[in-house]
Amino acid sequence: MTITEHTELIRRFADDFTALQEAVLARMNGICAPEVAAALEHASLAGPITVALAHADVLARGAVRRAELSAQPQPPERLRRLRAHARTVRRTRSQAETLYKEQRARSLTGRSRPVDTLELRVARMASPAAFAEALRQELRDRGLPDGTPQAPESDLAQWAWDRKTAGDELPEPVRELRDCDDDAFVQALLRDAREEENPYLPHDAVVERWSRHGRAALAWGRYAIGQAERDVLACAPSVRRTRLDALDDAYQDTAVLAARSREALLRVTELHDRMWACVTTGPFAELVAQCRATALARFADAEPDSWHSVRELTLRHQAHCPEQAHGCPRCHRALATVLADAPPAGTDEDGAGEHPTATLPAYVDRYALLTDLPGTAVVAVADAAVGDESARSGYGWAAEDGTTGYGDSLASSSGEAEVIGICAAALSLLERHDDAPVVLLCDSVQAVQAIDTALRSADPTVAHRTLLFPESRQLMERLLRHRHRVQVRWLKGHIGHDLNETADAFARLALRRASGRIPSSAARKEEVRILRSFGSGAGPLSVAA
Repeated sequence: MTITEHTELIRRFADDFTALQEAVLARMNGICAPEVAAALEHASLAGPITVALAHADVLARGAVRRAELSAQPQPPERLRRLRAHARTVRRTRSQAETLYKEQRARSLTGRSRPVDTLELRVARMASPAAFAEALRQELRDRGLPDGTPQAPESDLAQWAWDRKTAGDELPEPVRELRDCDDDAFVQALLRDAREEENPYLPHDAVVERWSRHGRAALAWGRYAIGQAERDVLACAPSVRRTRLDALDDAYQDTAVLAARSREALLRVTELHDRMWACVTTGPFAELVAQCRATALARFADAEPDSWHSVRELTLRHQAHCPEQAHGCPRCHRALATVLADAPPAGTDEDGAGEHPTATLPAYVDRYALLTDLPGTAVVAVADAAVGDESARSGYGWAAEDGTTGYGDSLASSSGEAEVIGICAAALSLLERHDDAPVVLLCDSVQAVQAIDTALRSADPTVAHRTLLFPESRQLMERLLRHRHRVQVRWLKGHIGHDLNETADAFARLALRRASGRIPSSAARKEEVRILRSFGSGAGPLSVAA
């Protein structure tokens, strides 16, 4: 194969998604031509290959699910092949993403940028708050945005990029994508997957927003799978064909959403590379250096003792360091550690002087402490389980008074599923116990924080970052009507506690029932087993669980 043919093949794979995906899957299955395998090794295809495999991964799992729910019983051998293929695609996808990350790390290692003076780096690391304040003052005096000038994440990098692109006229569709609210933007991403590809999403002005909201759009794809799966399971096997076709469509759309979400990440990475180049070369690089140098002078004036220690330590170090000619590029961390470990002013080497204030052990706040609750409080633990293929989720709960419950819903994340479980448990217990306070414990920090914030503010919208789907939002609105009777606290999970283990077992059972992976008779037996195990437990929740 000539060099020209090799180059043309690489270009074809870069431009033709279907051809790239077919080649990647052929290589995975060991039936790839040598020239194709050689082309796929090209560095420029490492990212696109992860996009192709993200798409193939969803389709492979969809094929398994259709076979499992088919109206006609599938031969065991066919199911085994489909499941083995899905596992292979998932493993290959993981390997490709790891390879891309490694390649990306190597490319970053090769990038050079001016090395700040050793004094500046040590001061910034040893006294981060004081140096940051000096830098903020310098930026403010220059009329620049606050933030550490470090490409590409900082406000200064964005400012520099905006200055460079200020004269660019945005097409009207790009302005619409930039200016619409978040819900409308997610709807645009869903249309991009389900109807027609939007050529304006990769534009620099909106690509970061595309990447931020790609996960939400993908969650709505999994929501559609969950709804379609629920419809399939709700009807008799003999009349499932039409609804199985709808499930196929949902998997096809979600595969596109997965691929486009991955593509957005790659395009943002490429944009940040260009932003990095913008602020590390030419006049912007000079501006960054001036800001840092002047900030160091401000730091020296504001913190003379700290500056004297930094200056004295770096001078001693540079006198003997073999890397001194290169600016000691890797020495600042160790030097900053020396300064951080030095005794504070007013304390002699023997430790005499002012005694530090005693603090509680760090682990105290990690557990749900119940000593402050009234004796009438009803305490329960809630847990949840989520599936891989769709947004189907299960939840379960168990209370100190022996009551339990479980059910299923749709959730975009484990955090949202946990919120659903907490709300369902609390609402059930509120109905059972008139006027008694209800306390729910949960091992999800995200869920506890979301509900606690909503309860304190009496505003369900503050939890919408966690709660994407209508099911959870409706439950939260119902719970807030009783907010003065409800508390939620964090509980360390999976430590063998009776209530927690029971809630977890019910959540997993609920998910299996919802996905049709356990017959009704077996589910009833499992429910009896869990209840029997719960009844033989160690007793009520301890004071510090």
